[in-house]
Amino acid sequence: MIAYIIRRIAYAVPILIGVNLITFLLFFVVNSPDDMARVHLGMKRVTPEAIVKWKQDRGYDKPLAFNSSATGAAKLTDTIFFDKSVRLFVFEFGRSDQGRDIGYDISTRMWPSLAIALPVFLLGLVSYITFALLMAFFRATYVDFWGVILCVAMMSISSLFYIIGGQFLVGKLFNLVPISGYDVGAEALKFLVLPVVVGVVGGIGSSTRWYRTIFLEEINRDYVRTARSKGVSEMRVLFRHVLQNAMIPVLTGVVVVIPLLFMGSLITEAFFAIPGLGSYTIDAINSQDFAVVRAMVFLGSVLYIVGLILTDISYTLVDPRVRFE
Repeated sequence: MIAYIIRRIAYAVPILIGVNLITFLLFFVVNSPDDMARVHLGMKRVTPEAIVKWKQDRGYDKPLAFNSSATGAAKLTDTIFFDKSVRLFVFEFGRSDQGRDIGYDISTRMWPSLAIALPVFLLGLVSYITFALLMAFFRATYVDFWGVILCVAMMSISSLFYIIGGQFLVGKLFNLVPISGYDVGAEALKFLVLPVVVGVVGGIGSSTRWYRTIFLEEINRDYVRTARSKGVSEMRVLFRHVLQNAMIPVLTGVVVVIPLLFMGSLITEAFFAIPGLGSYTIDAINSQDFAVVRAMVFLGSVLYIVGLILTDISYTLVDPRVRFE
Protein backbone atom coordinates (compact mmCIF):
# COMPACT_ATOMS: atom_id res chain seq x y z
CA MET A 1 0.00 0.00 0.00
CA ILE A 2 2.81 2.43 0.86
CA ALA A 3 4.53 1.70 -2.44
CA TYR A 4 1.24 2.29 -4.26
CA ILE A 5 0.73 5.65 -2.56
CA ILE A 6 4.28 6.70 -3.44
CA ARG A 7 3.68 5.74 -7.09
CA ARG A 8 0.44 7.70 -7.19
CA ILE A 9 2.14 10.77 -5.75
CA ALA A 10 4.92 10.36 -8.33
CA TYR A 11 2.31 10.14 -11.11
CA ALA A 12 0.70 13.35 -9.81
CA VAL A 13 3.86 15.39 -10.35
CA PRO A 14 3.72 15.32 -14.21
CA ILE A 15 0.03 16.19 -14.04
CA LEU A 16 0.69 19.24 -11.89
CA ILE A 17 3.57 20.25 -14.14
CA GLY A 18 1.27 20.02 -17.16
CA VAL A 19 -1.45 22.08 -15.46
CA ASN A 20 1.16 24.63 -14.42
CA LEU A 21 2.62 24.89 -17.94
CA ILE A 22 -0.79 25.26 -19.57
CA THR A 23 -1.79 27.95 -17.06
CA PHE A 24 1.51 29.76 -17.60
CA LEU A 25 1.09 29.70 -21.38
CA LEU A 26 -2.47 31.03 -21.14
CA PHE A 27 -1.53 33.89 -18.85
CA PHE A 28 1.87 34.94 -20.18
CA VAL A 29 2.01 33.89 -23.83
CA VAL A 30 -1.54 34.17 -25.11
CA ASN A 31 -2.10 37.09 -22.72
CA SER A 32 1.22 38.96 -22.37
CA PRO A 33 2.26 41.03 -19.32
CA ASP A 34 1.72 44.18 -21.41
CA ASP A 35 -1.89 43.13 -22.00
CA MET A 36 -2.33 42.46 -18.28
CA ALA A 37 -0.96 45.93 -17.49
CA ARG A 38 -3.37 47.57 -19.94
CA VAL A 39 -6.32 45.71 -18.39
CA HIS A 40 -5.45 46.96 -14.91
CA LEU A 41 -4.51 50.48 -15.93
CA GLY A 42 -7.33 50.96 -18.40
CA MET A 43 -7.29 50.48 -22.15
CA LYS A 44 -7.49 54.20 -22.95
CA ARG A 45 -4.61 56.69 -22.65
CA VAL A 46 -2.14 54.24 -21.10
CA THR A 47 1.41 55.50 -21.45
CA PRO A 48 4.34 53.12 -22.04
CA GLU A 49 5.93 54.46 -18.86
CA ALA A 50 2.87 53.46 -16.82
CA ILE A 51 2.95 49.96 -18.31
CA VAL A 52 6.66 49.57 -17.49
CA LYS A 53 6.14 50.76 -13.90
CA TRP A 54 3.17 48.42 -13.39
CA LYS A 55 5.24 45.44 -14.57
CA GLN A 56 8.21 46.41 -12.42
CA ASP A 57 6.08 46.72 -9.28
CA ARG A 58 4.70 43.20 -9.77
CA GLY A 59 7.73 41.39 -11.16
CA TYR A 60 6.40 41.07 -14.70
CA ASP A 61 9.32 42.94 -16.24
CA LYS A 62 11.57 39.85 -16.22
CA PRO A 63 12.04 37.44 -19.16
CA LEU A 64 9.40 34.73 -19.42
CA ALA A 65 11.43 31.52 -19.00
CA PHE A 66 15.11 32.25 -19.70
CA ASN A 67 17.14 35.27 -18.63
CA SER A 68 20.08 35.51 -21.01
CA SER A 69 21.47 38.59 -19.27
CA ALA A 70 21.86 36.80 -15.91
CA THR A 71 24.61 34.42 -14.84
CA GLY A 72 24.57 30.91 -13.42
CA ALA A 73 21.32 29.60 -11.99
CA ALA A 74 19.80 33.07 -12.23
CA LYS A 75 19.29 32.43 -15.94
CA LEU A 76 16.39 30.19 -14.89
CA THR A 77 15.43 31.54 -11.48
CA ASP A 78 15.34 35.24 -12.36
CA THR A 79 12.35 34.76 -14.68
CA ILE A 80 8.60 35.15 -14.58
CA PHE A 81 8.15 31.38 -14.92
CA PHE A 82 10.18 30.65 -11.79
CA ASP A 83 8.67 33.44 -9.71
CA LYS A 84 5.06 32.94 -10.72
CA SER A 85 4.80 29.21 -11.51
CA VAL A 86 7.61 27.09 -10.07
CA ARG A 87 7.16 28.55 -6.59
CA LEU A 88 3.60 27.22 -6.56
CA PHE A 89 4.98 23.69 -6.09
CA VAL A 90 6.18 24.67 -2.62
CA PHE A 91 2.92 26.59 -2.04
CA GLU A 92 4.54 30.00 -2.25
CA PHE A 93 1.66 31.85 -3.87
CA GLY A 94 3.29 35.26 -3.69
CA ARG A 95 1.30 38.47 -3.85
CA SER A 96 -1.75 39.29 -5.88
CA ASP A 97 -1.74 41.96 -8.55
CA GLN A 98 -3.46 44.13 -5.96
CA GLY A 99 -0.53 43.67 -3.55
CA ARG A 100 -2.15 41.29 -1.03
CA ASP A 101 -0.54 38.12 0.33
CA ILE A 102 -2.34 35.29 -1.48
CA GLY A 103 -1.25 32.65 1.03
CA TYR A 104 -2.71 34.66 3.90
CA ASP A 105 -5.96 35.25 2.03
CA ILE A 106 -6.31 31.52 1.30
CA SER A 107 -5.62 30.56 4.94
CA THR A 108 -8.29 32.95 6.22
CA ARG A 109 -10.92 32.43 3.53
CA MET A 110 -10.83 28.62 3.56
CA TRP A 111 -12.68 28.46 6.89
CA PRO A 112 -15.92 30.11 5.69
CA SER A 113 -15.82 27.81 2.66
CA LEU A 114 -15.42 24.77 4.91
CA ALA A 115 -18.18 26.03 7.22
CA ILE A 116 -20.62 25.80 4.29
CA ALA A 117 -19.24 22.97 2.18
CA LEU A 118 -18.65 20.44 4.97
CA PRO A 119 -22.23 20.46 6.37
CA VAL A 120 -23.63 20.41 2.83
CA PHE A 121 -21.40 17.46 1.99
CA LEU A 122 -22.19 15.40 5.11
CA LEU A 123 -25.91 16.19 5.38
CA GLY A 124 -26.35 15.81 1.65
CA LEU A 125 -24.58 12.45 1.53
CA VAL A 126 -26.74 11.04 4.34
CA SER A 127 -29.94 12.47 2.87
CA TYR A 128 -29.30 11.38 -0.71
CA ILE A 129 -28.31 7.82 0.24
CA THR A 130 -31.30 7.51 2.59
CA PHE A 131 -33.77 8.72 -0.05
CA ALA A 132 -32.18 6.47 -2.68
CA LEU A 133 -32.41 3.42 -0.41
CA LEU A 134 -36.03 4.28 0.35
CA MET A 135 -36.84 4.41 -3.37
CA ALA A 136 -34.97 1.16 -3.94
CA PHE A 137 -36.88 -0.47 -1.07
CA PHE A 138 -40.21 0.58 -2.63
CA ARG A 139 -39.02 -0.07 -6.20
CA ALA A 140 -41.70 -0.48 -8.86
CA THR A 141 -44.29 1.18 -6.58
CA TYR A 142 -45.88 4.62 -6.54
CA VAL A 143 -43.25 5.78 -4.03
CA ASP A 144 -40.49 4.93 -6.50
CA PHE A 145 -42.43 6.31 -9.47
CA TRP A 146 -43.19 9.70 -7.96
CA GLY A 147 -39.77 9.82 -6.35
CA VAL A 148 -38.11 9.53 -9.75
CA ILE A 149 -40.41 12.21 -11.20
CA LEU A 150 -39.55 14.53 -8.30
CA CYS A 151 -35.83 13.90 -8.77
CA VAL A 152 -35.99 14.59 -12.49
CA ALA A 153 -37.96 17.77 -11.87
CA MET A 154 -35.53 18.99 -9.20
CA MET A 155 -32.43 18.23 -11.26
CA SER A 156 -33.95 20.10 -14.21
CA ILE A 157 -34.18 23.33 -12.22
CA SER A 158 -31.22 25.68 -12.15
CA SER A 159 -29.31 26.01 -8.87
CA LEU A 160 -29.92 29.76 -9.06
CA PHE A 161 -33.63 29.09 -8.59
CA TYR A 162 -33.00 27.38 -5.24
CA ILE A 163 -30.71 30.19 -4.11
CA ILE A 164 -33.01 33.04 -5.10
CA GLY A 165 -36.13 31.14 -4.00
CA GLY A 166 -34.57 30.30 -0.64
CA GLN A 167 -33.49 33.89 -0.09
CA PHE A 168 -36.97 35.17 -0.88
CA LEU A 169 -38.94 32.50 1.01
CA VAL A 170 -36.82 31.99 4.13
CA GLY A 171 -34.99 35.27 4.40
CA LYS A 172 -37.38 37.83 2.91
CA LEU A 173 -40.90 36.45 3.34
CA PHE A 174 -40.59 34.73 6.73
CA ASN A 175 -37.53 36.71 7.85
CA LEU A 176 -36.07 33.70 9.67
CA VAL A 177 -32.39 34.13 8.86
CA PRO A 178 -30.27 36.79 7.12
CA ILE A 179 -30.26 36.66 3.32
CA SER A 180 -26.51 37.23 3.02
CA GLY A 181 -23.42 38.14 4.99
CA TYR A 182 -21.09 36.41 7.39
CA ASP A 183 -19.80 36.68 10.94
CA VAL A 184 -17.31 34.93 13.18
CA GLY A 185 -17.87 32.48 16.04
CA ALA A 186 -21.35 31.38 17.04
CA GLU A 187 -22.89 34.37 15.24
CA ALA A 188 -21.91 32.76 11.93
CA LEU A 189 -24.50 30.00 12.38
CA LYS A 190 -27.44 32.21 11.42
CA PHE A 191 -25.67 33.11 8.18
CA LEU A 192 -24.85 29.48 7.36
CA VAL A 193 -28.30 27.94 7.81
CA LEU A 194 -29.78 29.13 4.53
CA PRO A 195 -26.76 28.35 2.29
CA VAL A 196 -26.50 24.85 3.78
CA VAL A 197 -30.21 24.12 3.32
CA VAL A 198 -30.16 25.44 -0.24
CA GLY A 199 -27.03 23.40 -1.01
CA VAL A 200 -28.57 20.16 0.28
CA VAL A 201 -31.95 20.69 -1.39
CA GLY A 202 -30.36 21.70 -4.69
CA GLY A 203 -28.48 18.39 -4.93
CA ILE A 204 -31.35 16.06 -4.05
CA GLY A 205 -32.51 15.50 -7.62
CA SER A 206 -29.33 14.44 -9.39
CA SER A 207 -27.59 12.75 -6.45
CA THR A 208 -30.58 10.71 -5.26
CA ARG A 209 -31.31 9.50 -8.78
CA TRP A 210 -27.67 8.50 -9.27
CA TYR A 211 -27.49 6.59 -5.97
CA ARG A 212 -30.80 4.91 -6.74
CA THR A 213 -29.36 3.58 -10.01
CA ILE A 214 -26.35 2.16 -8.15
CA PHE A 215 -28.51 0.47 -5.50
CA LEU A 216 -30.91 -1.03 -8.04
CA GLU A 217 -27.96 -2.51 -9.91
CA GLU A 218 -26.68 -4.13 -6.72
CA ILE A 219 -30.13 -5.43 -5.78
CA ASN A 220 -30.21 -7.63 -8.89
CA ARG A 221 -26.93 -9.39 -8.08
CA ASP A 222 -26.65 -13.03 -7.00
CA TYR A 223 -25.51 -12.35 -3.44
CA VAL A 224 -28.72 -10.40 -2.77
CA ARG A 225 -30.88 -13.26 -3.98
CA THR A 226 -28.85 -15.62 -1.81
CA ALA A 227 -29.40 -13.41 1.25
CA ARG A 228 -33.13 -13.28 0.58
CA SER A 229 -33.31 -17.05 0.15
CA LYS A 230 -31.78 -17.41 3.62
CA GLY A 231 -34.61 -15.34 5.09
CA VAL A 232 -32.74 -12.08 5.62
CA SER A 233 -35.13 -9.14 5.91
CA GLU A 234 -35.33 -6.63 3.07
CA MET A 235 -34.15 -3.77 5.29
CA ARG A 236 -31.10 -5.75 6.38
CA VAL A 237 -30.39 -6.67 2.76
CA LEU A 238 -30.44 -3.00 1.77
CA PHE A 239 -28.45 -1.52 4.62
CA ARG A 240 -26.11 -4.42 5.40
CA HIS A 241 -25.41 -5.90 1.98
CA VAL A 242 -26.43 -3.56 -0.83
CA LEU A 243 -25.11 -0.36 0.77
CA GLN A 244 -21.80 -1.94 1.74
CA ASN A 245 -21.16 -3.40 -1.72
CA ALA A 246 -22.18 -0.15 -3.42
CA MET A 247 -19.63 1.92 -1.51
CA ILE A 248 -16.98 1.84 -4.25
CA PRO A 249 -19.09 3.71 -6.84
CA VAL A 250 -20.38 5.95 -4.04
CA LEU A 251 -16.82 6.84 -3.04
CA THR A 252 -15.93 7.44 -6.68
CA GLY A 253 -18.69 10.04 -6.89
CA VAL A 254 -17.68 11.62 -3.61
CA VAL A 255 -14.15 12.40 -4.82
CA VAL A 256 -15.32 15.16 -7.16
CA VAL A 257 -16.73 17.02 -4.15
CA ILE A 258 -13.52 16.97 -2.10
CA PRO A 259 -11.87 19.97 -3.83
CA LEU A 260 -15.05 22.00 -3.30
CA LEU A 261 -14.77 21.47 0.46
CA PHE A 262 -11.75 23.77 0.43
CA MET A 263 -12.23 25.75 -2.77
CA GLY A 264 -15.79 26.73 -1.95
CA SER A 265 -18.78 27.13 -4.22
CA LEU A 266 -18.45 30.01 -6.66
CA ILE A 267 -22.18 30.66 -7.08
CA THR A 268 -23.29 30.04 -3.49
CA GLU A 269 -20.63 32.22 -1.89
CA ALA A 270 -21.16 34.98 -4.42
CA PHE A 271 -24.94 35.14 -3.86
CA PHE A 272 -24.77 34.82 -0.09
CA ALA A 273 -21.77 37.17 0.29
CA ILE A 274 -19.72 34.54 2.10
CA PRO A 275 -16.03 35.58 2.25
CA GLY A 276 -14.72 32.17 1.20
CA LEU A 277 -12.41 30.94 -1.51
CA GLY A 278 -15.23 30.74 -4.03
CA SER A 279 -16.06 34.43 -3.77
CA TYR A 280 -12.31 35.11 -3.62
CA THR A 281 -11.90 33.49 -7.04
CA ILE A 282 -14.91 35.33 -8.47
CA ASP A 283 -13.57 38.66 -7.21
CA ALA A 284 -10.15 37.87 -8.74
CA ILE A 285 -11.73 37.09 -12.11
CA ASN A 286 -13.82 40.27 -12.05
CA SER A 287 -10.80 42.40 -11.11
CA GLN A 288 -8.53 40.59 -13.60
CA ASP A 289 -6.18 39.56 -10.78
CA PHE A 290 -4.30 36.87 -12.68
CA ALA A 291 -1.98 35.97 -9.78
CA VAL A 292 -4.94 34.86 -7.64
CA VAL A 293 -6.57 32.94 -10.50
CA ARG A 294 -3.31 31.06 -11.19
CA ALA A 295 -2.95 30.17 -7.52
CA MET A 296 -6.53 28.91 -7.25
CA VAL A 297 -6.23 26.81 -10.42
CA PHE A 298 -3.07 25.16 -9.09
CA LEU A 299 -4.57 24.62 -5.62
CA GLY A 300 -7.70 23.07 -7.14
CA SER A 301 -5.56 20.65 -9.16
CA VAL A 302 -3.63 19.60 -6.04
CA LEU A 303 -6.81 19.02 -4.05
CA TYR A 304 -8.39 16.98 -6.82
CA ILE A 305 -5.34 14.71 -7.07
CA VAL A 306 -5.29 14.30 -3.27
CA GLY A 307 -8.96 13.36 -3.45
CA LEU A 308 -8.23 10.68 -6.05
CA ILE A 309 -5.49 9.17 -3.88
CA LEU A 310 -7.69 9.19 -0.77
CA THR A 311 -10.49 7.54 -2.74
CA ASP A 312 -8.22 4.72 -3.88
CA ILE A 313 -7.08 4.19 -0.29
CA SER A 314 -10.67 4.13 0.97
CA TYR A 315 -11.48 1.34 -1.51
CA THR A 316 -9.40 -1.07 0.56
CA LEU A 317 -11.32 -0.09 3.69
CA VAL A 318 -14.81 -0.76 2.33
CA ASP A 319 -13.96 -3.76 0.14
CA PRO A 320 -11.33 -6.27 1.38
CA ARG A 321 -11.12 -7.71 -2.14
CA VAL A 322 -9.41 -4.56 -3.37
CA ARG A 323 -5.66 -4.64 -2.90
CA PHE A 324 -3.04 -2.44 -4.49
CA GLU A 325 0.26 -4.12 -5.13
